Amino acid sequence: MSNLDINEVLAALQAHCGESIQLIGEDSQAALLVMPERMLEVLDILKTNELYQFNMLRNLTAVDYLEYMELVYHLYSLPLRHAITIKVRCTMEALKVPSVTKIWPSANFQEREIYDLLGVDFIGHPDLRRILMPEEFTEHPLRKTYNFVANTGEKR
Repeated sequence: MSNLDINEVLAALQAHCGESIQLIGEDSQAALLVMPERMLEVLDILKTNELYQFNMLRNLTAVDYLEYMELVYHLYSLPLRHAITIKVRCTMEALKVPSVTKIWPSANFQEREIYDLLGVDFIGHPDLRRILMPEEFTEHPLRKTYNFVANTGEKR
């Protein structure tokens, strides 16, 4: 998607959602930053609105910035051959966002992986449980605050 297309998406979405979204980054790194309380609404519009048709969730990941966690949704429109990146930030004290499994069922395992490794709680997920780590493991090993040596006794 070109910058003009991203700006058109932003303008239309901002008209509908107001200050709940903003464009961050530039050129190929451009993304829409969406407030968590409006994310389901914005993502549903991006999927179902005829202007956007982002019918494919290509990837869902999360990044630990110590002060906050950022969820990154890579969307693709098969009919229009456009891609867009959506980012949602949540504080480390409130690591909760709505699940997008009702919009894109393919998010199921991706949300479980993020829950397991980074500790983000996906509200409304149909089966939120660990996917890689054992159930008795209480921590989240991809967090920057995770102490590998203390938890395994091994040196990196």
